[in-house]
Amino acid sequence: MQMERFSYDNKVVKWFAYATVLWGIVGFLAGLLIALQLAFPVFNFDWAPTTFGRMRPVHTNAVIFAFVGNGIFMGVYYSLQRLCKARIFSDLLSKIHFWGWQLIIVFGALSLWMGYTTGKEYAELEWPLDIAITLIWVVFGINMFGTILKRREGHLYVAIWFYIATWVTVAMLHIVNSVEIPVTFMKSYSWYAGVQDALVQWWYGHNAVAFFLTTPYLGLMYYFLPKAAERPVYSYRLSIIHFWALIFIYIWAGPHHLLYTALPDWAQSLGTVFSVMLIAPSWGGMINGLLTLRGAWDKVRDSVVLKFMVVAITAYGMATFEGPLLSLKNVNAISHFTDWTIAHVHVGALGWNGFLTFAVLYWLIPKMFGTKLWSNSLANAHFWLGTLGIIFYAVPMYWAGFTQSLNWKTFTDEGQLQYTFLQTVDMIAPMYKMRSVGGLLYLIGGILMVINLWKTAALGNFMEEEAAEAPALVKIESHQGEHWHRWIERKPIQLLVLSLIAVAIGGVIEMVPTFLIKENIPTITSVKPYSPLELHGRDIYISEGCYTCHSQMVRPFRDEVARYGEYSKSGEFIYDHPFQWGSKRTGPDLARVGKKYSNDWHFNHMYEPSVISDGSIMPRYPFLLTTGIDIMRTPKMIKAMQTLGVPYEKGYHNRANQDLDKQAKEITTDLMKSDLVKQTMELEGVKDLTYTKMVALIAYLQRIGTDIKAAPVGSVPTH
Repeated sequence: MQMERFSYDNKVVKWFAYATVLWGIVGFLAGLLIALQLAFPVFNFDWAPTTFGRMRPVHTNAVIFAFVGNGIFMGVYYSLQRLCKARIFSDLLSKIHFWGWQLIIVFGALSLWMGYTTGKEYAELEWPLDIAITLIWVVFGINMFGTILKRREGHLYVAIWFYIATWVTVAMLHIVNSVEIPVTFMKSYSWYAGVQDALVQWWYGHNAVAFFLTTPYLGLMYYFLPKAAERPVYSYRLSIIHFWALIFIYIWAGPHHLLYTALPDWAQSLGTVFSVMLIAPSWGGMINGLLTLRGAWDKVRDSVVLKFMVVAITAYGMATFEGPLLSLKNVNAISHFTDWTIAHVHVGALGWNGFLTFAVLYWLIPKMFGTKLWSNSLANAHFWLGTLGIIFYAVPMYWAGFTQSLNWKTFTDEGQLQYTFLQTVDMIAPMYKMRSVGGLLYLIGGILMVINLWKTAALGNFMEEEAAEAPALVKIESHQGEHWHRWIERKPIQLLVLSLIAVAIGGVIEMVPTFLIKENIPTITSVKPYSPLELHGRDIYISEGCYTCHSQMVRPFRDEVARYGEYSKSGEFIYDHPFQWGSKRTGPDLARVGKKYSNDWHFNHMYEPSVISDGSIMPRYPFLLTTGIDIMRTPKMIKAMQTLGVPYEKGYHNRANQDLDKQAKEITTDLMKSDLVKQTMELEGVKDLTYTKMVALIAYLQRIGTDIKAAPVGSVPTH
């Protein structure tokens, strides 16, 4: 059989490996900073770009799309060439992919620091960057499929199945969730509103975890684990079941993020059912990974790469058991909005994604540089620091979550809430400090890895072009008695189409009725569009990341109604582009905050939270006093909302600023009655508050939840 000579491109793999390491450290640093901010608010630095609300999405995007994203591309470009026995399709596309992705990361971070955000978790980047992500993802797809189509290996190995499903599903999720109408160059409004927007967002948010943080890493596990262990994967049949069951079931589970909210009950229940079903394929993958090491535990003891992999796969199993557990309504009633969820996601992020990435880097860099790892001792120190970091992070967060839920739900014998919200915040302060210690340990471990990999690279000589040879691909015919899946493995386009069908079914069945059947979202006639000033204030609320700490969703529980007021109705949110229900209560819920406090209370609370609310860990926002709103943008905002179906009067955009001016002056006049407000203005050198961001934000806060006639605080929900 004639052999063909060719070479593998290691250069692009090295680029992505270095980017993975760089952005990993950046992401860990950002995570440590926001952990410190919750333990010690002084770390917000009274500067807009470094407040928790802006830094939190910087951290999540850095870890998900910069660290893990580059880790995916590193592993895919290395393994795909060898599994296909073919050089990557295009060196030019590889360069465009690499530099395009890095530019998106840099401009994404800068835009989030500047307050440009859509306000949708894990999809915060504004519309120009959404377009850029789409284009670069297409470049990646062309490069990947081009390589697969010119392969010299007939069958597609299981890792490639996961790569294909990742590419097609992430494309679908990103496009559907990113439908938005631009207002200005860096500002847009979601096409969806309220309940519909919440469903689409968490269909995306949950499956971003599934198909960006899970399926590609399962592909990496199926390739790099057998390579590192020098053993075949435990079960080919189990990998087939794992793949198809996982991608079909996962896509349905998004509504479990919205249990007990204003989302229709049938959609919540559907999400719960499929979430519980997820245990089977998820644990099938974990078992397949761990049993690949059967009889090789001596190797695990001696290999730092395998140690990282074992903990990573174990963390995957823990997270994918806990996820379905948290989707049970009785458990979710305890966990939702608490730090329990934070602990859960970090077991997956730090353990599964972080440790598997470290394992691949420790295996890959010595291979590409033709040398041994510089220091096994340093790598083992990294392993133990990272493991301790996860424990010191997760355990305090579980403790904090249980404390929050118990305190929030506890009543006195007289039927009154026993603890104020701030009493609970004060009670969990030690857990937040301990969490910071865990993050610091994890970061130190990452720095040790950087030193070790740098020294390893210096020891060897990089193989930019790795020589290889393989026979040309001969068309493989089907044989009687052959396993049915072999046919699919030979057909990458058919595999792509079947994967798309498998992942699209759940989304279609969940979303179409919610969008088309009016009874799912009954209207409330008293709900009116936001005034122009309130719309500006809402944009400020979103840009400052207030949704990262505050929810706007009162669930139908006795304790929540007693603490916050009437539970939320689906019809309240029909003009909310995007929705702002939130996913975490670091601060109290704001769904009924409108008219609850005076204007000067909000002013002073925004300027110096800890003085107004003793024990508050909220950042200070003095810069809201010294920055103004852009009233020239008001007509564009109104016209965009009209395009989205918000019923402003025809031509209202032409006189919207007149209403804005009137409302702003009313609030300003009221604020000027306070001597403390006047003293603060004098201190900050502010002469007029009328068009400041502070006044606009107060206008929005005073509006929230006032459109419906609420039951008295403390009344019991009717269902």
